[in-house]
Order: sequence, then C-alpha cells, then structure tokens
Amino acid sequence: MKALVYTKYGSPDVLQLKEVEKPAPKDNEVLIKVHAATVNRTDCATIRAKPFFMRIVTGLFKPKKNIPGTEFAGDIEATGKNVSSLKVGDKVFGFDDMGSGSHAQYMVIKEDNVVTMPDKITYEQAAASIEGAHYAYNFINKVNLMKGQNVLVNGATGAIGSAAVQLLKYFDVNVIAVCATENIKLVKSLGANRVIDYTKEDFTKEKQKYNFVFDTVGKSSFSKCFRLLQPGGIYISSDLGYMSQNLLLPFITPILKPVLGNKITAFPEPLNIPGSLAFIKKLMQQGLFKPVIDQVYPLEQIIDAFKYVEKGQKTGNVVISVMSNLDTSS
Repeated sequence: MKALVYTKYGSPDVLQLKEVEKPAPKDNEVLIKVHAATVNRTDCATIRAKPFFMRIVTGLFKPKKNIPGTEFAGDIEATGKNVSSLKVGDKVFGFDDMGSGSHAQYMVIKEDNVVTMPDKITYEQAAASIEGAHYAYNFINKVNLMKGQNVLVNGATGAIGSAAVQLLKYFDVNVIAVCATENIKLVKSLGANRVIDYTKEDFTKEKQKYNFVFDTVGKSSFSKCFRLLQPGGIYISSDLGYMSQNLLLPFITPILKPVLGNKITAFPEPLNIPGSLAFIKKLMQQGLFKPVIDQVYPLEQIIDAFKYVEKGQKTGNVVISVMSNLDTSS
C-alpha cells in the first residue's frame, strides 16, 4: 500500500510517499481502507515535534510512529477478534490525536476511536468533521453554557473555530465571531449572531462584555482579552501560549479570583474522543453540523497539503482524498 512516511522530525520536506506493508489489526483493532483523511495543525505539529515536550509521547529523538495522520473516513476491511461494535463493510470515521496513521491507503486503530458514518455524508465530509469539532466540544465542556450567554470566538474560520460557532449555536448562546472580511458571509451562515472583521477593528477593544472568550487559533492571550470578560468570565485558548502560559494560568487564576474579578482561564483537555465522536455524529444526523472544507488534495499531493496548512491561512479543513486508482498492493 502507499503511505506517507517520515523517519525524522522536521518540515514537510521530511515526508515521503512510499510503498509499505499493509498493517494487520490486533484483537481490539479494526483494519480500515482509507477513503479520506485531513491534514491539520496537529499533524503539522507532530512531524515537527513542536512544542518539544511532545517528544515524550511521539519519540524523543525520532518518531515512534512513521505514518502521520489523525482523522479519517473509510471502510472496515477486517476486525480483531474482540471487536463487537463494528463489522466488515461498515462505513466509518474516527480520530486519534496521538496518531492514527491515516495518511495511508490502509490503517489500523482501536475500536473505541471509530464510529459508523451518518447517512448521506461523504467520506470527505466525515473525515473533516472530527478534529476541529472534538477540540471545540472540549472548549464547551470546560464551561457551564446557558441560553442567551455571550461567547466570543476568535478564529472563527479555522477547523476548531468553524466547528465552535456551530456547536455554540446548538447550545443557543449568542455567538460573536472574529474573522477576515472575505469570510463574514461564511461565518454568519454557520450561525454567528454578529461578526467582527479583524482587518478593520481590534476585537480586544470591544465594549461588549462576554461570559466566555474562546481563542481557537491561539493568537491572543488572557491578558489581552481580560477586559472583555464579565465578572466570572472564562478565557480558553487552543494554543499553549507564550512560555506555555495557558497550561499554567488555569492553576493560578482561580487562586487570584478576588483580585481578577472572578475572571479565570481554563484549558481544554481533549481526552474523551469516543464522547466527542458520538456527539458530532448526533449533530450531523440532525443536520446541525457540517464541516467547512477549504481544499481537497489527492494523496499524491499530500506534502503540498502540509505546506499549505503550515501557512496558517486555511479556511476550515484541508482534506486528502485517497484515490481509488492508486495501487493498493502491500
């Protein structure tokens, strides 16, 4: 089978599309013929091993897993003997932020990280529905959302941000989204009540106060957004921030609540992938969530997809289509 392979950390130039042996599932795993995958921020950070402490998981000096990729959609080709919820022939989608090896024609993954696809959803749509929505859902899980609250989403056109706008709308809150001029119409179509054009105004100078500020691109900070928060408000970022401050502040700000006007930070802990998959699937079945897709690249051009994503200008998701005319021999 063809797969994207890397044996050392670095830029997308370390990646090679090669012929490798088709994997076999363990007792609790399934073998999937991949129809679609994505290239996302997680994938780009993984091949570069940045931040450096990622190497504790990915491998200190070289990658433990040689095929990148996190989210995917495809068909079950085989199942391990202990697999009970899936069967051969099922159309499925799934995710593993520790690496699923989905940048290949075939992959194996634990049963818990896979669910069947909703009806009338394409493989490309299914593959693009998970990573951003998973992280967005874990923003929401860190706060107590109530109808009518005001939530600001910075970076509303990224994979996380475009998912966050839709999920927040599901919870019936007022969504104020930040994006560039050319994406205003898109963001409104996702459910934003109001849009701030960052090319024309600085959202941190807003007079309106918010219950929550979600920075889904990690380009702001708690200090810059502090004045936007109501008393008791919470700031959450998808990025570690300068000197990993967004990992530390959730421990410090609750202690300083009296000084900070009860304004604190939280950090999304995206641990429950099966829970996210079940929730995302439910919303897709109800027609309440649809991924934003920027571009679709064939597997042969996946290195170009990495380079495009690393520019930081994508809208929504970048999808990889594993074309059927590729040689599938192992």
